[in-house]
Amino acid sequence: MSDSAHPSAFGVFGRLPVGMLWLVLLALAAVPVFWLGFVSLGQAWMTPEYSHGPLIPLISLYLFLRELRYAPPAPIGARTSRAPGIAVIALGLVGGIFGNLVQIPDIVTYALIIWVAGVVLTGFGWAQGRRHQLPVLHLVFMLPLPQFIYWKLTIFLQLVSSEMGVWFIQMAGIPVFLDGNVIDLGVYKLQVAEACSGLRYLFPILSFSYLFAILYRGPFWHKAVMFAMAAPLTVCMNAFRIGMIGVLVDRYGIGQAEGFLHFFEGWVIFGTCIAILFGMAVLLQRTTANPLSLRETLDMDTEGLGAQARRILSVAPSRGVMIAAGLSILIAAAFVLTPPPARITPDRDGFVLFPREIAGWHGYNVPLEPQVEAVLKASDTINAVYADPAHPGHFVSLFSAYYDRQTEGAGIHSPEVCLPVGGWEIFSIDGEEVSFPDTVHGTFTLNRAVIEKGLSRQLVYYWFEQRGTRMTNDYLAKIDVVYDSLTTGRTDGALVRLVTAIAEGEDVALADARLQDFMGHLLPHLPRYIPQ
Repeated sequence: MSDSAHPSAFGVFGRLPVGMLWLVLLALAAVPVFWLGFVSLGQAWMTPEYSHGPLIPLISLYLFLRELRYAPPAPIGARTSRAPGIAVIALGLVGGIFGNLVQIPDIVTYALIIWVAGVVLTGFGWAQGRRHQLPVLHLVFMLPLPQFIYWKLTIFLQLVSSEMGVWFIQMAGIPVFLDGNVIDLGVYKLQVAEACSGLRYLFPILSFSYLFAILYRGPFWHKAVMFAMAAPLTVCMNAFRIGMIGVLVDRYGIGQAEGFLHFFEGWVIFGTCIAILFGMAVLLQRTTANPLSLRETLDMDTEGLGAQARRILSVAPSRGVMIAAGLSILIAAAFVLTPPPARITPDRDGFVLFPREIAGWHGYNVPLEPQVEAVLKASDTINAVYADPAHPGHFVSLFSAYYDRQTEGAGIHSPEVCLPVGGWEIFSIDGEEVSFPDTVHGTFTLNRAVIEKGLSRQLVYYWFEQRGTRMTNDYLAKIDVVYDSLTTGRTDGALVRLVTAIAEGEDVALADARLQDFMGHLLPHLPRYIPQ
């Protein structure tokens, strides 16, 4: 890991080599830049979905030491390019600083992986360092998904697992009905909650299959098949677990879905997924001319790893590492000494003060279920129903979730994702331009959806109220949050959703007129509760 040998490799720091000292300085300089990410990782690893996280760096280290056995030390006087590694280190630090500026820990943690890749490239040089990037890439499995991706994937997997679980139950000859993510067995109802989506199995299984593919001795396409099969295998096995729970509950009672047995069933499924991966390795070997035994198929040899670890501890200094360390210290010092941008939380009235009578429309509050509030993680919410004064029996439901900050683990959930969980099917959804010339909102575009459940139909309007801008795309709303965080210091925002039932035989245009009539009276009130 050096350009040349140095007789002064050990200095005044006792047995600590000077080269290792420069690596330590390089790492210490990065700590303040990535501290927000470290805190975020610690919090994520405390959750069941990411509890495997602490094992990932250890596995990556193991993979790295294995690869070192096939990477002899650079010859004395050998020259290799360190510039690409230094550039990647700088890119990682800049990414980490950007994540700190916008206060998005996910950006900081992904920048950390880039920084580690740069350290490897700088230490070994481009020619050899690029061959050691697979262990670095494995570190991705320790990172939590961005929240808006996490929830979209969770809800998608909930629905898939529910559908497949019901199929397994029907295969057992048990009458069952699926309403969104609720499995109705008649006497019992089972809710396929977020924890049952399969994500807590998916991440560790993906990590294991990645490790499995690296250790596997065989053609590259074998490795690709095993890694690609990890996700569908996990989803199918989780759905089978849900189906078996339904069968057991139907025959032996609700206790089969609770407590230790429920927990134990999860571990059985996890172990079964691992066993199936091993079985796939054996089957794939059978397709080769000279198949190996299972023991020979996986390269589990740990001989010499201690010696490889000592190579790292006795690294001699290189000019590239010194430059990278010096550059990192300068960047970190500038980051620490530069005051962070001001964070602005605008004054607002709480939704508890929101009027329950609006231009004759009489409303009442409907408390949210605790599990819904836990998922939303909103700073403030309102869920109210208003009666149409001109047409008895006609109602408009108002829901809004307000967030003081949308960059620190909390964010808006799009109704397009959440509605199917309640059993509603989206019949149509598109943008709709509405005009209110007598209000400050004027003309803007919102999302208009018609949803159905059985014979019931509803008309839904929703949009994202983002610091004076109304948006319809949740991804663009996230980008806008990042931009405003840098330019104005504000990351607050809200989802506003209006729903009205479409009566049997009623023209949808009448439901549109009802919602827009209510909106005309509602919009002037919103700025007090959702700052512009």
